[in-house]
Amino acid sequence: MLPLPTGEFQAYLFDCDGTIVDSMPQHYTAWRETLDEWDCPFPEALFYAWAGRPTADIVITLNEEHGLRMPVETVVARREARFQQLLPTTTGIPGVLHHIDDAHGRIPFAVVSGSTREAVTASLDAIGILDRFDVLVCAGDYTRPKPDPEPFLRAAELLGVPPQSCLVFEDADLGIEAATAAGMAAVRVPQPRQG
Repeated sequence: MLPLPTGEFQAYLFDCDGTIVDSMPQHYTAWRETLDEWDCPFPEALFYAWAGRPTADIVITLNEEHGLRMPVETVVARREARFQQLLPTTTGIPGVLHHIDDAHGRIPFAVVSGSTREAVTASLDAIGILDRFDVLVCAGDYTRPKPDPEPFLRAAELLGVPPQSCLVFEDADLGIEAATAAGMAAVRVPQPRQG
């Protein structure tokens, strides 16, 4: 059971990958297989450190760091397609699913993700809970990604809930920083790989 901070929260905001859906291993496999086409290194530790960053931003940064000219849109599309193929092997994260089941219908939910809308909807659909979410804020719905507070503030605005009344569920450091900067309470979701 994932303990929650005390308080009367009017909305729950969830990161998707690694928070609701245990999809980080599939994401990493999709990255590795895609980047191998361009001989671009992407160590697993860096992948987890960059969790929450939009896919296109990661490709651009890898190009800069390694002096490569990978076509951003092509890499993003291939990585996305490979991830979709791997999706049937994902599962939900039990502690978070418990809170979704428990609070569904009482308070509104939003997903706030650095992934594309296509990846988020496919992930939530794969574990059968897409219909639980009132709002999805995905890559392309904001100009400044996590750790900037903009994605979380956008979700609060769309739900009509003050930021200080939102509780964020996050597995990544960038997401926790973004939630804190938005003035929101946050629950850190431990990665299944971290035990």
